Amino acid sequence: MRVDKAKITDEVWDDDRVKSFLDKGPLGDEPADYSKLLHAYRSMRPEDFGRFLKVYSAAGGQLDAVDKEGRTLAEVIASHSKAKPFLALLQTA
Repeated sequence: MRVDKAKITDEVWDDDRVKSFLDKGPLGDEPADYSKLLHAYRSMRPEDFGRFLKVYSAAGGQLDAVDKEGRTLAEVIASHSKAKPFLALLQTA
């Protein structure tokens, strides 16, 4: 972590903030649904990500959305050292 970047551990993730990720645009040329999932994964703690998945699904989002290479988020993050709780949430959502 860079010296000028303080680690924030007590962020507030209220319902409005979680729902705001539904409005995120595509990351580069990635499909929109996949981009929303990826952005939420990169930004949220597992408990907030779980809340997002419920909102995302209720809004018609596809949990099995694929990136431009045809991989789901679960496939992309499977090798990440801290992805286990996120993978569990994706499987049970």
